[in-house]
Amino acid sequence: MDKDTIAFIGGGNMARSLIGGLVARGRAPGALRVVEPVEALRTALAADFGVATFDAATGAAAGAGTWVLAVKPQVMKAVCESLAPLAATGRPLVVSIAAGITAGQIDQWLGGGQAVVRTMPNTPSLLGAGATGLFANERVDAAGREAAEALMSAAGLTAWIPDEALMDAVTAVSGSGPAYVFLLAEAMQAAGEAQGLAPDTARTLVLQTLLGAARMLSETGEDAATLRKRVTSPGGTTQAAIESFEGNDFRRLVHEAIAAATRRGRELSAG
Repeated sequence: MDKDTIAFIGGGNMARSLIGGLVARGRAPGALRVVEPVEALRTALAADFGVATFDAATGAAAGAGTWVLAVKPQVMKAVCESLAPLAATGRPLVVSIAAGITAGQIDQWLGGGQAVVRTMPNTPSLLGAGATGLFANERVDAAGREAAEALMSAAGLTAWIPDEALMDAVTAVSGSGPAYVFLLAEAMQAAGEAQGLAPDTARTLVLQTLLGAARMLSETGEDAATLRKRVTSPGGTTQAAIESFEGNDFRRLVHEAIAAATRRGRELSAG
């Protein structure tokens, strides 16, 4: 096995974002292989990144030190079982980006005894601004953890999760989280329009406000509560809005939403 060669089993958007991030960081395209059944996508991947492309998983996986399982959850079992003979002889580092599929399931489908890292990236990974939670089973050594982190860091920030059961909470917070922000943006724009703003003006103001607030959270080192208090002047407009949110039990709604998403993640993981 060539420890520097990475085989992506699946060439969809998330795989494409990881490949682009790796190449941008100096990884040699010749060390990257991609399996993609759709010919047009294979052609585009080869043209855009100079990587080797395959139409079958076994051709790409043979000899590769790391396998990135980037297929849909519903076909993961069949893909893993087709790769089991290669896994038994090669013992690659296996990194999964499939939602709801446990490391134990992947290990079992690959024949057992495999080093598996389960990850949960989110859609901003497509812009290199993602957040990814990672869990490693007991067969992943320090070098494997380092390799997995370097791989997923190509799409943004990473955080290791010590207990796989917490991956459902990761899914609820960051995996699904962008949709919550998009919902807030929808609601803010609609409310601005209801107050008389033109749609394009409301959209511009909302988008820049969310971007600016996110930058303040990530760049100032202050926590969310401190920043909120700093902009909330007693008796002012912000306080009126915050009191309306709190009066309608905004925090409870957020807690219930995260809990609902976590429960659903557990249900999907359990099959």
